[in-house]
Amino acid sequence: MRRVLTVSTVNVNGLRAAAKKGFVEWLGSTKADVVACQEVRAELKELPAGAAAPEGWHVVHAPSVQKGRNGVMLFSRAEPEEVRIGFGEPEFEDSGRYAEIHLPNVVVASLYLPSGDVGTPRQDEKERFMAAFLPYLVDLRAKAEAGGREVVVVGDWNIAYEKTDLKNWRGNQKSSGFLPEEREWLGRVFTEAGYVDVQRKLDPEGPGPYTWWSYRGKAFDNDSGWRIDCQIATPGLAERCTSVVVERAESYDQRWSDHAPVTATYSG
Repeated sequence: MRRVLTVSTVNVNGLRAAAKKGFVEWLGSTKADVVACQEVRAELKELPAGAAAPEGWHVVHAPSVQKGRNGVMLFSRAEPEEVRIGFGEPEFEDSGRYAEIHLPNVVVASLYLPSGDVGTPRQDEKERFMAAFLPYLVDLRAKAEAGGREVVVVGDWNIAYEKTDLKNWRGNQKSSGFLPEEREWLGRVFTEAGYVDVQRKLDPEGPGPYTWWSYRGKAFDNDSGWRIDCQIATPGLAERCTSVVVERAESYDQRWSDHAPVTATYSG
């Protein structure tokens, strides 16, 4: 691995709109080596050059077959040695929810886990995704270790793990994203699969820092948010994480997404 690796992740909530509001300028100023985006919701040809083919970046794009839905991207300053789209589950292979790049000593993946909605087919889809994705994470870690690589899966996990990960935890105990079975599944990512939430490794207590705030009401102004955008790494890489910063906009009108970028630095 390079002596320092900086990875940033953000759900852009529609890259065409975000590009007009400040994403391109943010990408031009970031010090990150890899930037992962989720909820791109566009084909490359629909994006401005500053988002589709920015100078100095290699771009991996995994769109959804459902036009205007989902979509993940990875911008990397170094050319990937290998690229993978999807994780081998036929239902989700073309859903625009997962892509990974292999760099010399690390695999970086961009994940957009389904958001779900209790009592609807969307929640069933989320549960199917989680059931298929956990064994893949176990396998990914094993293969990476065999090849001398670490792994970090970044993105919108759409699950708040602990009460400290959302402001209004009491009112959301029956809401998708904070259901007991979802939290138990994420716990298995940490136990069975052996990954580490790097934010919580550095800041075990919380609360937050939150990464998503509803556009409704005064959620952003009151910091009434959820911490659902995470960098979850293999233990060796997590040990080398020196900082995690949520790049929260200074004011509501400066936001270009309802999520904020989460940027982590890993030292050698």
